[in-house]
Formats: sequence, structure tokens, C-alpha cells
Amino acid sequence: MNRPCLSASWRINMVSSIRPMDKNYLRMKHIVAVDIGTSSTKAIALDLNGKIIAEHYVSYPIISPRPSYSEQDPEILFDAVVTCIAQVSKLMKIKYEQLDLLGVSFSSAMHGLIAMDSNGKPLTNCIIWADTRSESFAEHLKGTSLGHDIYMNTGTPIHPMSPLCKLGWMRQHMKGVFEATDKFISIKEYVFYKLFGEYVVDYSIASATGLFETLTQKWYGPALEIAGIAADRLSTLVPITHALTTLDARYAEKMQINADTPFIIGGSDGCLANLGAQAVRNGVASVTIGTSGAIRVVSDKLVADHKERIFSYIISPEMFVLGGAVNNGGNILRWFQDGFVASKDQPSDKSLPTAFNLLTKEASSVNAGSDGLIFLPYLTGERAPHWDASAKGVFFGIQMHHQRAHFIRAMMEGIIFGIFSVGKALEETAGELKVILASGGFARSDLWVQMLADVFNKKVYVKESVESSAVGAAIVAMNALQLIDGFILDDDEFVPSIAAFDPNKENHAIYRENFGTFERLYEKLKDEF
Repeated sequence: MNRPCLSASWRINMVSSIRPMDKNYLRMKHIVAVDIGTSSTKAIALDLNGKIIAEHYVSYPIISPRPSYSEQDPEILFDAVVTCIAQVSKLMKIKYEQLDLLGVSFSSAMHGLIAMDSNGKPLTNCIIWADTRSESFAEHLKGTSLGHDIYMNTGTPIHPMSPLCKLGWMRQHMKGVFEATDKFISIKEYVFYKLFGEYVVDYSIASATGLFETLTQKWYGPALEIAGIAADRLSTLVPITHALTTLDARYAEKMQINADTPFIIGGSDGCLANLGAQAVRNGVASVTIGTSGAIRVVSDKLVADHKERIFSYIISPEMFVLGGAVNNGGNILRWFQDGFVASKDQPSDKSLPTAFNLLTKEASSVNAGSDGLIFLPYLTGERAPHWDASAKGVFFGIQMHHQRAHFIRAMMEGIIFGIFSVGKALEETAGELKVILASGGFARSDLWVQMLADVFNKKVYVKESVESSAVGAAIVAMNALQLIDGFILDDDEFVPSIAAFDPNKENHAIYRENFGTFERLYEKLKDEF
């Protein structure tokens, strides 16, 4: 496998860069795409050939005031959005004499919930996907006929991640806040409300709430009833190509853009990652591993899994994303680095670029299969395919010959095993996976991508830009601005591949055996969790 030199790039709190282009290209027609993620917000400027020409990142913390609580300050995330757009605008103006910003488009993390009062002020932080405080509510609903009906109609598994379960918990445990709430919204809805004074939510984010009926593209009555709310306490539903052009002048000035610039609402990070990688054809799966991870395919028809293992989300009425997300990805290596590697002589830095390079380099010294050491990666519970918020992390098979490098490699392999568990359910439901497109932070690591190819026994391609969700948002903007038809591009030029990984048959045989143990361990231990 030949691959250009791509060192891992785990950026620190605020990082900007601009990439060189033809000096004669003075009038830049470009789109800014913003991805509001769990650990950071990213803004990229792309030309109409799909080349990233400027970018800026702002990272921020997760707030955990109690065990099982995971929140973020919505105002900090909003400020990150404004800062990222402003910095990209500044970079573009430094580089080019004239600018032609065609639009700003958005991707964001799913499953967040913010309670807003009648004056448009937040009553809560944003309760994010990783929050499991509503586990008891989810457990009571899951396995019932009503829970199954909600899953089959909304495509969202019954799990504490979903706003449906968060609302059920809030109704019981935060009655004062629940009753005082005028609107229940996500982080992207908060951003658009601040910028435009309107509550709007795209179909893609809505379809991950457990409150949205996928086939009708309307709020789902039985889900609203169990949540204890009416539809008027939720935002107005709009397609992912919906654009607003009445930007608050104060923020237009801060972002250094025209107030009439179209802001396209875009979709969820998961759905847009498939668009951004152009994993949109039959048998082509997108695997993303950043803080967490996911595997997804695109279908032209809605498919539900009667075993309730995967999600079914909507991009448009003609395009659906099927798959599953896992809770545990790069966050596990961060946990290990902070708790077991960093010392007084080597301070912990979750964004330190060399930390992950050193960990993966150390793991490469160990054979595939980690010499029998197996890791269940459920440090923050698990979503797909088990939807078990109580699941725990486990190292199994530890012996005297296992060194630190074995533990690092076993963690990396365990994360891939978790993705493979979802892939198996996806193949049973949606058909054979023929090829995989990799994106996200892990795609910068040859070792980790090779593991993916070996475990799945499939060829894996890495795209030029690992920022697939933001690139997907740009593709939505191009469609909304009538620059392209549909969301499927005709060739590989807009989102080119830069590397291909063929599976190693010997490694696959080892992984197949270890994965069998991995599956049996979960089944044997789940009651103990």
C-alpha cells in the first residue's frame, strides 16, 4: 500500500491554516462548511472543486457534574461557530484579493437537547449523546410494544442518547424546568436561533430524536405523547437544503461576511459523513472514528431492523442512512494517555499531536491479535448494536508476557471489533458490504485503517479529506444553491481517494477467532454489567 505522508494531526484548542492555490485565482468562489462536533467545531472553506483552502478549529470540554451526566455549554459552542467562520473569513481575505462566498452550510452532532425559555434563553446546558442519566426511562420503554413501535416508525433505537428518553427523564426529575420550557432544541437549532431568531430543525437532525416519523417527515404523535410534549414545543421541520438569508447584522460583522449570505441548515454529522466520503452507492460503507465511531450505508429505501440493532435516519425523502454508532473511539486512547502514560515529566494534553503518534507507533510493535489480549471497549457504555448503557470496559486474557504495547493495540482492535459488530447487523439488514471508505481522525493512522481492512476482510479506501461531515455539508450547500443536482457526484474528483488498504488474510484469521471471543464475552458479562 502506497500512501502519501500523512502524520496524525490532533489539533489543539484553536488552530488555523490555509492551503496554497494558484496565485492567479484571485476571485474565489467558495463555500464555508461548519461541523459542530463533540470535542470541537471546525470550519472549512472549499472551492467548487472540493479543495479545502482554509480551515479553523476550536475545541471545548464536556461538562460532567455527576456520573452519567455529559453536557456542554451552548454559548461556548455558539461562540466557537462564530469564531471559526470569522477566522476562515480572515484567512481567505489575507490570501485572496476578492472573495465570493456563496453560502455557509452546517453539520452537527446528533441527539443533543437544550431546554429554552419563552425569552429564547437556555434553561439547561446541551445534554449530549454521551449522557446516560435517562437509562432507567430507556430500560422501561425498551422491549415494550410501544418502544418497538416508536423504533420502527422513527428509526431511532431506544437508548439514553435519544432526546425522547432525555425528555422522559426531564419530565420526571426536572419538573420545574420541563414545565417552564418553551422549546426543546439541539445545538444547531440554538445556533440558527441566535443567528436568525427562528427555531428550525432539519429532517436529518430530527430523525435522530426518536420523535420524528421518517416516512411522513412529521413529528410522531405516540412519541410526543410519551415524552409529554406537543409538537409546538419543537422547532419547525425543514429539509436539509433549507436556507436563511436574514443574518443578524451583529454576527455578520463578527464573522466578516455579508448579512444576506445564505446559511444552509445542512444535516447531522453522521449522515453528512457518508455524503462527504461519497459512500452513497449500494455496498459501500462509510466508517468514521473520531471521539466515538460509526459505520453507515446509504439506501434509496427505508429499512428497519426488527431486532432494533441499527438506526435508520433520513437525508432526503429519496435517501436514507442506515447504520450504527459506537460510543467508544479515540476517547479511549485519550483516556489511556491521560491516565497511564502522562506523568509529571510528560504532562497530559488531550490534543497533543505526538501523543497518538507515539501510542499507535508503540502498538505497531505487537502482532495482530495482541497475543491473545482482548478488550471490550465499553468505557462509556455502548450504543449499537447492543444499546446497553450499562456495558463496561474489560481487558481479557492478561498474561505475564503482555506489555503496555499489547494493551494499546488491544484497545485499537477492540474499537474496530465494536464497529464490526455493527457491520454484521448492517449486512443482515441492508445487504452485503463490498467496500469501505474511511474517514475521521483514525484515518490518519495506517495501522488503524489496516486493522479495519483485516477485521472486515474488505478493501478500505481513505479519502483525501478526513473531514467528511464538513465536506458533506458543502455538498448539501452546492445542491441548495443549484450548483449540482442531487447529492451523488459523478466522479471521484470532488472527493478523491489517496490510499487503499487490502486485507491481510492471515491477520483476518486471527481477528476472526478473537472476535468470536469478543462476542461471547459480552454475552457472558452483560448481566454482570
